[in-house]
Amino acid sequence: MTIRAGENSRSALKAWVRALERTARLERDPTLIFPRLIEQRAESDGDRPALISPDESWTYRELAGHCNHYARWALHRGLRKGDVVCLLMSNCPRYLAIWLGLSRVGVVVALINTNLSGDALAHSINVVSPRAVIVGKGHVRQLISARAQFAPGISLWSDGTREADLPVIEEQSGPSAAQPPSESESTAVSLADRALFIYTSGTTGLPKAAVVSHYRVARWALWFAGMLDTGPDDRMYNCLPMYHSVGGVVATGASLAAGGAVILRERFSARDFWRDVTAERCTLFQYIGELCRYLLASPWHADEQRHSLRICCGNGLRPDVWEPFQARFRIPQILEYYASTEGSFSLYNCEGRVGSVGRIPPFLSHRMPVALVQFDTDREEPVRTPAGSCVRCAPGEIGEAVGEIKGAEGEAIARFEGYADAAASRKKVLRDVFAPGDAWYRTGDLMRQDDQGFFYFVDRIGDTFRWKGENVSTTEVAAVLAAFPGVRDVAVFGVRVGSADGRAGMAALVTDEHFDLEALAVRLREALPDYARPLFIRIVTALELTATFKLKKSDLIREGFDPTASTDRIFFDDRSVQSYVPLDAGLYERICSGSVRV
Repeated sequence: MTIRAGENSRSALKAWVRALERTARLERDPTLIFPRLIEQRAESDGDRPALISPDESWTYRELAGHCNHYARWALHRGLRKGDVVCLLMSNCPRYLAIWLGLSRVGVVVALINTNLSGDALAHSINVVSPRAVIVGKGHVRQLISARAQFAPGISLWSDGTREADLPVIEEQSGPSAAQPPSESESTAVSLADRALFIYTSGTTGLPKAAVVSHYRVARWALWFAGMLDTGPDDRMYNCLPMYHSVGGVVATGASLAAGGAVILRERFSARDFWRDVTAERCTLFQYIGELCRYLLASPWHADEQRHSLRICCGNGLRPDVWEPFQARFRIPQILEYYASTEGSFSLYNCEGRVGSVGRIPPFLSHRMPVALVQFDTDREEPVRTPAGSCVRCAPGEIGEAVGEIKGAEGEAIARFEGYADAAASRKKVLRDVFAPGDAWYRTGDLMRQDDQGFFYFVDRIGDTFRWKGENVSTTEVAAVLAAFPGVRDVAVFGVRVGSADGRAGMAALVTDEHFDLEALAVRLREALPDYARPLFIRIVTALELTATFKLKKSDLIREGFDPTASTDRIFFDDRSVQSYVPLDAGLYERICSGSVRV
């Protein structure tokens, strides 16, 4: 599988050119929103498979018909351009049809994390001020449990099945449900209009709703279609949650934009993966690094080299997993990239440079300006010169990645569309960086760059860590812990666990005589998603503060969950018994070696 450097460079150049060519359509036609692209596919490739799940399979014509069905439901309910509808549903063909159909007539759809409940769920819904919430099978109970906290006037709807006396969309779609709305029935929608709210975790605690325009949606789909060179015969395997931009837009859009099929699965299964991918004749797989590590750690499977995959595309693939994964499973090409839902730039590793999150070729640097600036980890802010400007990092030097925001008058690909919360948007913009009045998007990520322009991810800044493929806000977790009886003080942070990707949650607690660890375990299962619950609890006598009264976590992070590093009691969340158990040296070694599943 060795590829010479010259061949690699030529292949990478072709990928960039294809991406530019496919997205050029958007500059020529401001009305070419992604729902319209699906309509065009229905006309040209109506009988070809579009979406395939274990329960149902749709052709492009059927997908377009379902989109029209939901568009007409919105119009029949009096929803207008700019109104917001929240969607709480697991992966399935209807998920895509709902947001495509609603956004086709100007409704903005907020894609809700299906792991949320209680306060976090209520916040995610209220922050976008929706007129309605659509809930899918299996999520009605969690929606109803948070209903008392919803703002007044929000109507709740079920899709497909009648539960909890919620009205069912299928029964109230109005006449001619399968026919596309005419121009006289709905307001025109363009690429400049909002399409979605997609939630992202930050350092401020509860989820933030990032604004995603129709331009952004269409560009993601067409750009990745170019990068992956997708065509009608491609079949994308997508087991990532569709409430995220990768699973919900990139993986689906890259194939559908080219007339290919998307194989949808509700969740990832290492045991069934190769059998599934082989049986479905998949040519593409959208990964996050943790999934590749799970597969590499799994026993040999008869189908693991019988597949038809030609490219695996994703982010977070660690260098120590990359080469063994590619070699064992005979993956012809890996396309690692770096992007964020709200970010002003993306990086792509078309050359297959192991460990790199990508680069921007010199001929595109003027369109997507990216820089690394020196960062003061103690002050948690970029370093400034006496004159007030930021300092660019030298090759190999670690700094925060920032992307220049061109603004409304500049390149559309370099805009920052912000969040539903204007204050949160302002915090992500760094001003007067290299010139008076300039503005740059802050990624919150530390990286380094080599002398060939390739970027390498180092770590997250601040209080967010990544575990199980999800960003976890320590502020949100700490709020739940601090409200529990018997907890006097709390610090939450991420720690390395053996060879596992990302960092697992750990909480240091100062407690009193009323503290009940077993009751806390129950409360955390109720209040937090699985990936956000602390894997380790450390009982401490006090928490140290910095001179500016911030929690000092550096020593706690360095000591991690090693029971020999201190005299404090440490407990491990044993998911097999759903309880925290004392962590001793033997259990510590088994966790680090991977013999205990985390």
